[in-house]
Amino acid sequence: MGGGGFTMEPVGGALDELVLELPGKPVPRICFLPTASGDPGEQIARFHAAMADRPCEAVHLSLFRLGANPVDLRSHLLSQDVVYVGGGSMRNMLAIWRAHGLDTVLRECWEQGTVLAGLSAGAMCWFQGGITKSSGRPAPAEGLGLLEGSLSVHLDGEPDRRPAYLDAVAAGELPDGWAADDGVALLFEGRKLVRVVGSRPGLHCIRVERDGERARVTEVPVEVLAGHPQAIRSLDADVRELRSLRYRASAHGR
Repeated sequence: MGGGGFTMEPVGGALDELVLELPGKPVPRICFLPTASGDPGEQIARFHAAMADRPCEAVHLSLFRLGANPVDLRSHLLSQDVVYVGGGSMRNMLAIWRAHGLDTVLRECWEQGTVLAGLSAGAMCWFQGGITKSSGRPAPAEGLGLLEGSLSVHLDGEPDRRPAYLDAVAAGELPDGWAADDGVALLFEGRKLVRVVGSRPGLHCIRVERDGERARVTEVPVEVLAGHPQAIRSLDADVRELRSLRYRASAHGR
C-alpha cells in the first residue's frame, strides 16, 4: 500500500478487508510486524483494535521485546497466513530484520504462499528498492528484492518523494517501478502485478520508467474497491473481550 490501512483509514477500511480475503480462509492467521516504527505500543494497539471485530487470528511480533517474550521467529512466521508490515523507517527495519535473519524467513514465507502485505515502508520493502526518508530527505534505499522493480509511497501525502523517485529512476539508482497515493495498493501474484486498487475514488498510481536520461511517467488505472458490507462479520461480545484481554496481557508482559 502506498499508505493507508488501519493506520490512516477508518476501521473497516477496504484495504484491510482485501488483505484478509487474500488467503482464502474463513479465519486467517495474521501477524503484524511493527519493526519500522520501533514496535510502538500505540500502533500495535491500533492493529489489534482494527482486527478485533474481524474473523481472523491476529497477533503481533515485537523484535524489540524478544528478551521479555522469546519467540521462534521462523516457525512463528511460517505458521501465519498473512504477514502485515507497518510503516516507518525502511532502512532501519531492514537492518534489524537482517540481524534477526528475517530477510531469509520472509522469503521462505513468500515461497510457501504466505500473503505478504504492508503499508509505506512495509510496502516498499518487498521490492528491489524504494524512496525512504529514514535520514530526513527522500533518498533511494535497497529493499528485499522479492518483487522486481521499485516502489515509492505517499505520492499525494508527501510530494517531495516524487521528484526524488523520478531522479533516482532516471539516473539508474532505482529500477523502473511505481509510485502510489495513500489508499492505493498493488497486488502481485508471484512477481506478476494483477491489480491496482484504491480504497476510494480519485486516487492515483503512476508507472515510472527510465527513458534515456529522464524518467517517463504513465498513469496506471486504479480500481476502486467496492464496499465489503458482508466482510466485517460481527463477533460475539465474549470473543471480542477475550481478544482484548489477550492483547492487554501480552502488552503488560512486554
